[in-house]
Amino acid sequence: MKDKFVAYIRELQNVITSGLEAVDGNAKFKEDIWKRPEGGGGQSRVIENGEVFEKGGVNISEVHGKLSESMQQYFGVKDADFFACGLSLVLHPTNPFIPTVHANWRYFEMYDASGNIVDQWFGGGQDLTPYYLFEEDANHFHGVCKKACDAHDPEFYPKYKKRCDSYFYNAHREEGRGIGGLFFDYLKRTEKMQMADWFQFVTEVGDSFLDAYVPIVEKRMNIAFTEDQKNWQEIRRGRYVEFNLVHDKGTLFGLKTNGRIESILMSLPPKVQWVYDHHPEVGSEEEKLIEVLKNPKDWV
Repeated sequence: MKDKFVAYIRELQNVITSGLEAVDGNAKFKEDIWKRPEGGGGQSRVIENGEVFEKGGVNISEVHGKLSESMQQYFGVKDADFFACGLSLVLHPTNPFIPTVHANWRYFEMYDASGNIVDQWFGGGQDLTPYYLFEEDANHFHGVCKKACDAHDPEFYPKYKKRCDSYFYNAHREEGRGIGGLFFDYLKRTEKMQMADWFQFVTEVGDSFLDAYVPIVEKRMNIAFTEDQKNWQEIRRGRYVEFNLVHDKGTLFGLKTNGRIESILMSLPPKVQWVYDHHPEVGSEEEKLIEVLKNPKDWV
């Protein structure tokens, strides 16, 4: 299974980066191949200062070795080895009318002292973080997510949509990071779903990413914006940073397993503002976004 999923994320990285380069029309992804001293490595592909994308990354990694002591305590195991692989992407557009997007699809195995697999699971999802709310964009993104889920089980979309709203939540701000999408983790073998079935589901979601995001980018990329609207985008990006550094399990896992810092922090936007006690104008489009972030909606 791990070989099968590694082959998948390598090809998906090529498909996604090619598709995004075509949308940007100017900038190209730069590839950085890296090795992890404890075992494994990855390929980071980063795009910067493009016509559409101010900064973004589409990274894959395959790492293995001994679980750190802190992670052994987290999983409740002793002397365990692990293998983890996945594709993680974040895109921060220049235009504040285009939402930031994040996606991740991953696979994990844990082994006993004899090298036997004692646990394995899939995880991942995709979610949207707009700065200005266009309900038709939210409907489209969630509609694509629902279609991918419904191909496997009609209960998946409402379950994983709710988990996404719950997970990508800045509790200290009492607001969502964005308008959600899908989030799933610890997808393990059950009577109903074998690991091969979970593979089919996760890859269906991965294959849907460009269909979910690119039409939104193309619809908003040429809208003129003001300096005030750009400032609002940078203030909201600050909330994005707060979530990733305070709450995100993937960031914390990478830091606790001696992950590659440049790849882990690739998700952070290049320009951010923290304005003291900032509140949007009453009745404004900015306030409209905040209301939705505090009260998640059903988009489809």
